[in-house]
Amino acid sequence: MTMQFDYRSKRIFITDSTSGLGRRFAERFHGLGATVAVNGPTADSVSRAIREMGGGSRLICAAGDITKNAEIRPTVEAAIATMRGLDVLVCSTARGDLCRLESVTAEYWEAVLAVNLKAAFFTAQACVPALKKSKGCIVNVASAIGLVAGPPGAVVYSTAKGAMVHMSRMMALELAGDGVRVNTFCPGWVDPPSAGPGGGAVGNEALDAYIALRSPLQRTATLDECAEAVLFLAADAASFTTGAALVADGGLTSGHYFS
Repeated sequence: MTMQFDYRSKRIFITDSTSGLGRRFAERFHGLGATVAVNGPTADSVSRAIREMGGGSRLICAAGDITKNAEIRPTVEAAIATMRGLDVLVCSTARGDLCRLESVTAEYWEAVLAVNLKAAFFTAQACVPALKKSKGCIVNVASAIGLVAGPPGAVVYSTAKGAMVHMSRMMALELAGDGVRVNTFCPGWVDPPSAGPGGGAVGNEALDAYIALRSPLQRTATLDECAEAVLFLAADAASFTTGAALVADGGLTSGHYFS
């Protein structure tokens, strides 16, 4: 049974929301009455996503590559100005192909951490003044393999997502006095796959075997199952929840599972 949420009058900024998990978050928040700033690296990609979602005044173009330092603050500030404030930030940007320890280069390390950790931090930093005014909240989308070991090759990605979980706790402590909540959502494997090894890649035999071995439910999550978790963390119903990591992983983090 789907939980009932009402986001009328709420203003939401969702990073990387032209496809995948971010896109589904945008669709669900918008469907529940929110004004949503749809973010992607180019104006064309954002405009196309907005058209596909039906358009209208409650879908705001927030084009800008938030993995690039110079574009974060202008993108955020323009969206906040258009929406006349901000109530919720959802950081859903994730990238990172599998790469084993011996093959990791400095460039790969820096690129994966820039997308999966640095972008979330500096986007949140840019949003904090507006969130303080609205007593809003932040939901950082990490990964179940930021909490436990993932498949071989996910060492850098899982490191970045593990750091995001702790970063969210520290943000929650710093911002609690201002009435701003910060939580993390940690999904397991998702079908259709989200970006990065934390979302998995359905059809990859090694990852399929990994899921079957370690997940008690022995299946992937749907995009809507993930969206429900984020909707809850951003809702007034979660007003006493901050510094938490909400896990939806089919039991992956409960330990290795053998049938």
